[in-house]
Amino acid sequence: MEAQPRMKYIATFVLVSAVVYTASSVTHYSIPEEMEVGSVVANLAADLGIDVQTLGRRKLRLDILANKKYLDVNKDTGELFILERIDREYLCISKTVCYLKMEVILENPVRIFNIELEIMDINDNAPYFRRDTIHLDVSESTSVGERFSLSNAVDPDIGSNSIKGYYLSESANFDIEVQTGRDGSKFADLILKKSLDREEQALHNLILTAVDGGVPARSGTASIIVRVLDTNDNTPQFDKDSYTINLTENAPIGSLVVKLNATDKDEGSNSEIIYSYSLYTSEKTQQTFSLNPDNGEIRVKEMINYEDFRIYDMEIIATDKAVNSLSGKCKVKILVADMNDNHPEISIKSLSSPVKEDIPVNTVIAVVSVSDKDSGENGQVDINISDHLPFALKESSDNYYELIVSKPLDREKMPEYDITITVTDRGNPPLSDNETITVELLDVNDNVPQFPQTFYTIPVMENNPPGALLSSLTAIDPDLHENQYLVYFIIEKEIVNTSMSMLFSINPENGNLYALKTFDYEIEKEFLFHIEARDSGVPPLSSNVTVHIIIMDQNDNTPVIVSPWRAHGSVVEEKIPRSTDKGTLIAKVIAIDSDSVHNSRITYQFLQNTDATLFSLDQYNGEIRTMRMFSYRDSRHQRLVVIAKDNGEPALSATVTIKLSTVETALKTYADMTEVPLEYDIFSDLNLYLVIGLGSVSFLLLITILVTIVLKCQKPKPSKAAPPSRNSVISERNSTIADSTLVSNDAYWYSLFLAETRKGKLVVRQPVPKGSRYIVSSIPRSTGLTETSDSAASTLQASTTTSSSST
Repeated sequence: MEAQPRMKYIATFVLVSAVVYTASSVTHYSIPEEMEVGSVVANLAADLGIDVQTLGRRKLRLDILANKKYLDVNKDTGELFILERIDREYLCISKTVCYLKMEVILENPVRIFNIELEIMDINDNAPYFRRDTIHLDVSESTSVGERFSLSNAVDPDIGSNSIKGYYLSESANFDIEVQTGRDGSKFADLILKKSLDREEQALHNLILTAVDGGVPARSGTASIIVRVLDTNDNTPQFDKDSYTINLTENAPIGSLVVKLNATDKDEGSNSEIIYSYSLYTSEKTQQTFSLNPDNGEIRVKEMINYEDFRIYDMEIIATDKAVNSLSGKCKVKILVADMNDNHPEISIKSLSSPVKEDIPVNTVIAVVSVSDKDSGENGQVDINISDHLPFALKESSDNYYELIVSKPLDREKMPEYDITITVTDRGNPPLSDNETITVELLDVNDNVPQFPQTFYTIPVMENNPPGALLSSLTAIDPDLHENQYLVYFIIEKEIVNTSMSMLFSINPENGNLYALKTFDYEIEKEFLFHIEARDSGVPPLSSNVTVHIIIMDQNDNTPVIVSPWRAHGSVVEEKIPRSTDKGTLIAKVIAIDSDSVHNSRITYQFLQNTDATLFSLDQYNGEIRTMRMFSYRDSRHQRLVVIAKDNGEPALSATVTIKLSTVETALKTYADMTEVPLEYDIFSDLNLYLVIGLGSVSFLLLITILVTIVLKCQKPKPSKAAPPSRNSVISERNSTIADSTLVSNDAYWYSLFLAETRKGKLVVRQPVPKGSRYIVSSIPRSTGLTETSDSAASTLQASTTTSSSST
């Protein structure tokens, strides 16, 4: 433990001895600063006489007496090279000579070499000012030659690389003077070489440049801002020396007349201005106009009247607020102009109202006058009314005008007119006035009553109660009062000695049309007449309208069965051969209905049928035919009840009962129906011949064939007085009764043909008087059968009614 400290001390002593031994030898090198890293300074092994191959074995190391290791030794080559960039200004601050000292230490044996490396300065720094901007405040009254100290520039380099001089940018007012201090440093003073004028240039921007002596030279700049301080050396100035203002009279109080503007080139309080009247401004002017001392506005203070003063003169002074104030002045002349301050006036001298609507064109209805108190163009006036009115103004004399009717008037379009008369003077701006008069129009009877329609079609259901309201026919008359009051009446027209006033009545006040009687469609079907509406004017005006009354049919007539003919009661008894074939016509039921076509359509059906399989009934023509032949099981007596029903709502009907009895006979009868176009009753004498003819079957067959051909080839000629038949039915019977009936519902003619083969009856066509219902005539004939008819000729006749009036 004690041997180790002793050896440590011995080693330390030897090292110190070696240092003392080698300290006397110093190797000196010089290099410029800012050499690149890796640059070789010198071959240290060669300069120190050291074998390069022993450097590694002898553990060569380099100690630098600095806070950074700037250099190092390459142990392979022995070269001393730059390890880190060397900045002389950083390493040796404020020193003119800069050395970097190092020690090279070798072992085995230990040797120490002192190395001194001188760092040479290069011009790597440009001069700079501690402040980039230098501010100076200089009064514009400063004397020429005045000096102003400036901060000097700094350059870290030394010697010739330090600051060599200063330069100032071009200036008409300033220059610099460079001086050298005791330490050799240079600085500059700013010198005023020409007087300053703040109003001409308030700010001077200068550039001061510092240049060093390096090659190439480097420089640095600073900005010098010289602010010129103001002195009150300028007087306030108005924009103009004199002002002429035109002002209209009656200008509103407080309205602006003029705003004066004075300027002072100085600044601060030296440029603040106060406005005031001078002693040369009259009291009246100062009372009439106010002057704002701060902004120079002159405003109207009292009402200005052109008739009192036409010109106002004033002198205005502008004074600055400096200690030694300066002032300027100007003159203001205000010319008062006459104003169009009087409105034109209208006076209505005469007026005619109301007036009749048929007043002639160019009639004067009013006289007006106009006036204006102003003079010149301000007193000249123009008068007008709306162009859309049927009136016009016509000048009668100076400032007098007549209001006349320019177009025809119509009270129904416009009952009154509000006429606005406007007068406008020619001043600037123009003034106007207006007056409105009302002209009322009186009505005259100039409008004819008008119905909404020119033709009225009024349907009326038959059987209407007397006094029933049919319609209201109202006309319109746009006139007033008695010219508007209308009276209605029926224009008389006789129909079959009957006037319209007996059939219809109209309320004269409201136009309500009434029926005075009950109408029957079967007698009267339509009426055509005129109704007149007349006003109460003088003279009265009227118009008429056509009224067409159409009587509508009701189902008010029950069908009447006219075939088969029923002489005793409502039961018809007939006999037919039991050998009747299938499809044989047994009977034909014919009914007639005097209603209209729609209501008179008849349909037939069984109400009672003894054997439903034996007989059929055609619902449209009423033919009853056998559906099969009789068998021994069928009863000898058959009872059929047929109902005839019309097409009305509700439907009306009639019934007939037919009792059929079958007889055993070998004689086969045929029914035939023919329409014989005979016009006279002389055919009743032929019955005997027909009975004889029917005795022979062959003759009967021949007659049947001939009649059939005649019916197909020849049509009966209708009577010229009768219209075409509306509902005709032709039917045949073969048996007890064979009826052929032609039924016409027309009001003029009805024809009925009945033929009964067995009993020998023939009914010929007969004319029916106008207005009658119908007539059925039966003529007995003899038969060819074994048994004779015990029924005599008979006539079934309906009551014939003649209408009191026709349609």
